Amino acid sequence: MLVFVVVVLLLVVLALMKDRMRPGMVLFSAAVVFLCAGILTPKEMLEGFSNKGMITVALLFLVSEGIRRTGVLEQLLLLLLPKGRLSVHRVQLRLLPIVAAISAFLNNTPVVVIFAPIIKRWTESVRLPSTKFLIPLSYATILGGMCTLIGTSTNLVVDGMVMDAGYQGFTMFELGKVGIFIAIAGIIYMLLFSHWLLPDSRTVEQTAELSGKDSRYFRVDVVLGARFPAIGKHFFDFDFKRKYGATILELRRNGESFLMHDMRKVSYREGDTLVLLADEEFLSNWGDSSFFLMVSSSRGMANTLSRAKRWVAVVLVALMVLGATVGELPAVRSAFPKVHLDMFFFASVVTIVMAWLQIFPARKYTKFISWDILITIASAFAISKAMMNSGVAEAIAEIAIRLTDNFGPYVLLAFIFIVTDCFTELMTNNAAAALTFPISLSIAQQLGVSPMPFFVTICMAASSSFSTPIGYQTNLIVQGVGGYRFADFVRVGLPLNIISFLLSVFLIPIFWPF
Repeated sequence: MLVFVVVVLLLVVLALMKDRMRPGMVLFSAAVVFLCAGILTPKEMLEGFSNKGMITVALLFLVSEGIRRTGVLEQLLLLLLPKGRLSVHRVQLRLLPIVAAISAFLNNTPVVVIFAPIIKRWTESVRLPSTKFLIPLSYATILGGMCTLIGTSTNLVVDGMVMDAGYQGFTMFELGKVGIFIAIAGIIYMLLFSHWLLPDSRTVEQTAELSGKDSRYFRVDVVLGARFPAIGKHFFDFDFKRKYGATILELRRNGESFLMHDMRKVSYREGDTLVLLADEEFLSNWGDSSFFLMVSSSRGMANTLSRAKRWVAVVLVALMVLGATVGELPAVRSAFPKVHLDMFFFASVVTIVMAWLQIFPARKYTKFISWDILITIASAFAISKAMMNSGVAEAIAEIAIRLTDNFGPYVLLAFIFIVTDCFTELMTNNAAAALTFPISLSIAQQLGVSPMPFFVTICMAASSSFSTPIGYQTNLIVQGVGGYRFADFVRVGLPLNIISFLLSVFLIPIFWPF
């Protein structure tokens, strides 16, 4: 049984690295295999689908959509961006701390989707290279997400696994004890070195004058998502204009641009940026489509919410964060013994209020939820359980302890960080957490120490996706918008991985002793 589980897990890792299917389907397939082999019971396989952490992630997708539709983030960014030209350092100093603070409470992806096109248009207007700002934008959202329980879905996933294992979960700002130091160090690093490490703009604006003949048409940039129906198909095998009513002018990928006559041998890939000639009908029909990670118009997106609803949405999110923080206090718990005032409770209330007030379109709510992430999370719980049931986690823990017998738990903490971080860079953060959580728990149990330092390490490592564009969706988005190459992420991101590693291994045992 042990060998069988190891083989299945290796195939899972290989499939995720090869990107044969979406991560959710890969992990769900493994869970079904374990069910058929009798390693998982039906109850154990389905427990992840009713996990509070997974459902909280789904609710926060809708809350983030509500905030996105208020236009508050756009207005804030326009206030932060200077009217004239400033140095790259000074603009980054204005932007990065605020971006990190926002992403501590909102889903990272909509923050990048909103900010990236506005920053790109601003850099063009002041003749600064957008490449100096877009990777730092993505990294700042990742760093901010490390600081709170809701900053990233992985924190909620690990929190759910911690509670399932019989331990007390994280409070709202508990992870910030370490996350804030990593975020500050990461921002300082980018302020000091990103200007030299990041490339100058490579994008040749061959599509600048698009709408001179017909004012109905204008430029729209879209970044292809995994659900785009032509992924893997050759360019001329899919009639984009007939399907979407827009004309493709250019395709951008990995720092290269392809015009129409270059596209005969080009296949569509997730993360490709298409420059389109489109009209308002395209935006109304496809602006919210899950086929695209980002839809950016040169005319901007219309804001249809009233001023009152915008303020209501902002107040609701503030109350959600405040309520979830205060709700964890012992006095509040004793005052409301029958109601658990945690993030799940407040996210549920805020989501329902936003839906009934039409802050986000309630009839289209399924569009705003990333279902693959939810399937990934739910299946991650099943795989973690299978590793425990089969003895794989215990066996790997024994090997790791034997190899580091003379060095104690600190080296094992470093081992867990490195393994989790490598998995995150090569596949997906939630899958990385699923594979390393049971190993961490077994290591702590065999050593007779507290497992909390290992759990926090998984949270930090799974979010430290800086060295590749494939590990984190925000990296994939800015790669297309900024025209970055894979090597750009390695050059800028690898030192940030090292900073995160060193601070985590040093600080985590101080705040969560073994």
